[in-house]
Amino acid sequence: MTAAQGQSGPAATAAPSMQGSQPVSYASVTQLNGLLAQLEASSKTTQADLVKLRIEHWKTSTASKKETLEKVDSIQRNLQGALPEVIAQLRAAPEDLPTTFKLYRNLDALCDVVGSVAEDTGAFGAKDELQSLTNDLSGFDGTRKQVAQRMESLSAAKEAEILRLRADLKTAQAAIPAAPPKKIVVDDNEPPKKPALKKKPAAKPGTTTPSPTKPAAGQTTAPAAQPPPAAKPQ
Repeated sequence: MTAAQGQSGPAATAAPSMQGSQPVSYASVTQLNGLLAQLEASSKTTQADLVKLRIEHWKTSTASKKETLEKVDSIQRNLQGALPEVIAQLRAAPEDLPTTFKLYRNLDALCDVVGSVAEDTGAFGAKDELQSLTNDLSGFDGTRKQVAQRMESLSAAKEAEILRLRADLKTAQAAIPAAPPKKIVVDDNEPPKKPALKKKPAAKPGTTTPSPTKPAAGQTTAPAAQPPPAAKPQ
């Protein structure tokens, strides 16, 4: 019961968006509305029957009475809180599979705990109390089976839709024409381009020394003129 109640939070906002804008058939909505109306009636009757239980007068131990009272309190919290929230989510998104599965799990938990209280009532309570709880359990169990059948049909419809969408995608991809490859045209008559000539750097003036001139054949070079001797003093 605790697990079933704890899962009713985040999906409250996620359920409508998951369904998206896909139309829901009238037959599907009608089936869901009848199922939920039946469930709400069973919830109301069960809550009234639980209040009528005289557990404090049962001839059993205090610990056993306390345990049964805790079960009854858990059922009441679920019927007044978690279950109405899931029902509201499902009305907002009638064919949402996660929300439908959440309702199934909630009903599964309710059947377990209501069945346990019915056993305790059969052992220590009155016959009319046992009969009322037995009818309540039968109502929840019948709705649980209907929800299971609905999940099966919704799953089959979703699977068929996925297969159809995949086939449509393949058809659309096959209809798209493939882009032709790009062609590169080479002109064999075009003359080849000449490589550009590199310019030599110009020599800087005044940086070279003249080489000595050589004498012609048969000529001797004159010795360099010597300076006159200095005059001696008298």
